[in-house]
Amino acid sequence: MKQILSSCVIAFSTYSRIPMPQVEWNEKNMRHMLAFFPLVGAAVGAVFWVASVLCGLLDIGPVLRAALLTAVPVAVTGGIHMDGYCDTVDALASHASREKKLAILKDSSAGAFAVIWCCVWFLAYFALLTELESAATIAACFVLSRALSATGVDRLPSARPVSGPQAGMGSELKRSSRFPWWMLGSYLALWAAAVALWGAWCPGLAALAAAAVFYFVYRAVALRQFGGFTGDLAGWFLQICELAMLAAAVLAERMETVWF
Repeated sequence: MKQILSSCVIAFSTYSRIPMPQVEWNEKNMRHMLAFFPLVGAAVGAVFWVASVLCGLLDIGPVLRAALLTAVPVAVTGGIHMDGYCDTVDALASHASREKKLAILKDSSAGAFAVIWCCVWFLAYFALLTELESAATIAACFVLSRALSATGVDRLPSARPVSGPQAGMGSELKRSSRFPWWMLGSYLALWAAAVALWGAWCPGLAALAAAAVFYFVYRAVALRQFGGFTGDLAGWFLQICELAMLAAAVLAERMETVWF
């Protein structure tokens, strides 16, 4: 039980800015870390939903509401996944060899393409949120995106050695932690229950379809361009997946309004 709680603390300490007690970071304590990654998404989703409810109670307009909701995931996570997104965009834009791309991922500086596509991501996310009618589906999607990201870490080969000086954070996580298929099913059930509770089946199914499609796109890009996943690639997937789910949910809401 102590190891499980330690894994939970490490997951929240790594992937969020929620205050946590200090525990020793070792392979034993990190064994169940991936299992708690989607729960970090549940925490992000809860803050997202509460912020949306407060905006409604205060009668805040759609533009300011969208700006506040855009900031919520970054504020809760500290932007760790956006950092991976920016590094990956830089690497893909280089059109260099696999070794050079992996070196770019290691580089802590942000290139021009990282800045450009970071702005594009925030602009698109903000614009879609101004069109979103119900934040409930998107709040649930933070769980789904992290469940799929954890699945990728567990199932895809590592682009770097899993130990030694060349190992990255993703490699270390893959070596020390596992995310079995039954656990993915559990989180999918949790996501489906949340969508059903809020009565958002049409946007929910659209978001699920978008997430599934982009997971296989991510898998193909990781294997062909990098030879496997890295922590940065996992962050890139998570950010694009959440943007794709938001776009699909907004489109489904519009189609629902027209047809029904």
